[in-house]
Amino acid sequence: MFKIRTLNNISTQGLERLPRESYEVASDFSAPDAILLRSYKMHDMEIPASLLAVGRAGAGTNNIPVDKLAGLGIPVFNAPGANANAVKELVLAGMLLAARNICQAYSYVRDLDGDDAEVEKQVEAGKKAYAGYELPGRTLGVIGLGAIGLRVANAAQALGMRVLGYDPSITVRNAWQLDAGVQQAVSVDDLISRSDFLTVHVPLLDATKHLVNAERLKLMRKGGVVLNFARGGIVDEEAVLASLDAGHLGAYVSDFPSNRSRHHAKVISLPHLGASTREAEDNCAVMVADQLRDYLESGTVRNSVNFPEAELPWSGQSWRIVIANANKPNMVGQISSLLGEHNLNIHDLLNKSRGELAYTLVDVDSEPGAPVLDAIRGIDGVLRARQIAPRAAD
Repeated sequence: MFKIRTLNNISTQGLERLPRESYEVASDFSAPDAILLRSYKMHDMEIPASLLAVGRAGAGTNNIPVDKLAGLGIPVFNAPGANANAVKELVLAGMLLAARNICQAYSYVRDLDGDDAEVEKQVEAGKKAYAGYELPGRTLGVIGLGAIGLRVANAAQALGMRVLGYDPSITVRNAWQLDAGVQQAVSVDDLISRSDFLTVHVPLLDATKHLVNAERLKLMRKGGVVLNFARGGIVDEEAVLASLDAGHLGAYVSDFPSNRSRHHAKVISLPHLGASTREAEDNCAVMVADQLRDYLESGTVRNSVNFPEAELPWSGQSWRIVIANANKPNMVGQISSLLGEHNLNIHDLLNKSRGELAYTLVDVDSEPGAPVLDAIRGIDGVLRARQIAPRAAD
């Protein structure tokens, strides 16, 4: 029986993916096999010795000590793309809000005073101040063509906008799904210099912090709009406000409000609504629950932010050994030799690496047992080892 600890409320549609006959789910387990969470900050949390995996029902993992967990041999799973449509729709809404001055016009109408005749008079007199422009023919620059950026680019193209994309790490799968009309920019600077709207869809890393900064904002067309539905630190807010005050930038739409920006007349601040739809929460929970289950029951790794992708077909009739170790020479050789010394015949083996971490799945003909697992753990560089019993033995 696997024990799953929840650190946040998780969609019941996701939790229903964990069969009750094999899983217990609660928020107060002290020795869980896995943790499910959304926004809970784990950085100051003591990591239970029993923990095998962490699943984030969302895309970002800034609230999780990913590197620390990797060093303990614990994979962290997320749900990339599960909330992509929700974020895409909000980006499109953000462009419309900025282009048509909708938020400012809404506030104007709410503050009007007088009877209906007087209000109508004021509406006709004041509406000129909120005249905007249409999206077709404008250019949208999309930095990052992952699950979200891809959908934003295609949707904007369908609206009649010119779309530029930049992502040196775009996957073949995403490239195939990208609308043929989306043009490729040669650099971030090239993209920004040709854009009326700019949206970012990259993770917050050292390399992407203040990716949109003062120097790059100077390249943008006068009156341009910056949209940030990725992470607050990707856009240099101070530089954006300076550009707005100077009359160069036209508007800033952000899902990450601050006291410095939220009252600015040209800033539209939203309370981190990107993935806040029932559908997105359900999709994220289902996706990450399935991934946790695959890992716990078969050792399969899909959509981990710190482990390599690893899937070794398994009939469920043999014993499987799951090993996380430092990526160093002769680890597979040492493991294989040790299994041979214990008269364990290897049916199949998969070894994958990601940076300084390696991950190995080994199918053997009989139960390894505690002595073999302890011996594997004793190999210098092995971080964690466990066995999975044949399904027929359950």
